[in-house]
Amino acid sequence: MIVLGLTGSIGTGKSTTAAMFRDLGVPVHDADATVHDLYRSDAVAPVAEQFPEALRDGTIDRKALSAALARSPDRFAALEAIIHPLVRAREKAFLDAERDRGAPLVLLDIPLLYETGAEARVDKVVVVTCAPEIQRQRVLARPGMTEEKFKLILSRQMPDAEKRRRADFIIDTGRGLDAAREQVEEFVERLKGREG
Repeated sequence: MIVLGLTGSIGTGKSTTAAMFRDLGVPVHDADATVHDLYRSDAVAPVAEQFPEALRDGTIDRKALSAALARSPDRFAALEAIIHPLVRAREKAFLDAERDRGAPLVLLDIPLLYETGAEARVDKVVVVTCAPEIQRQRVLARPGMTEEKFKLILSRQMPDAEKRRRADFIIDTGRGLDAAREQVEEFVERLKGREG
């Protein structure tokens, strides 16, 4: 089974690209979706202990948590120490299940893949990219996004140029969805051919 890692900076089209892989029948483990689920389940108690201001109605309120982190970015390490092992455990369960099922190819969608050393857990890395002006336009169009929030998020992510330099494969979403979909299809065909 080939394990692909998918990453890309905010606003580059990573989630859309992951959906393209999913549409082609590639099982996808989404680290962001896992974190969102953990904020409603296993991570509630330990996160609430560190960030009591983020607890609302028995779940972790992501907006309140973001606000706390924006005020004190040094608290990211405490949050990551709780969240990363929980995400890894879910990722391992996903990989074990897909291996048992005989999947030839799986995708791990990991926003901070390089930043957390996750490239060591995958066979190939796919980086999603686009021109900086397209990225900025996409991000600032999101509800509740500000220039300040955008800068904070970017400061926690490896620069796009460095991700592209390290990538095994690059998908440029700046040329439109059809062009990106063609790139994904070609890549999946090539990898499935190698597996078979």
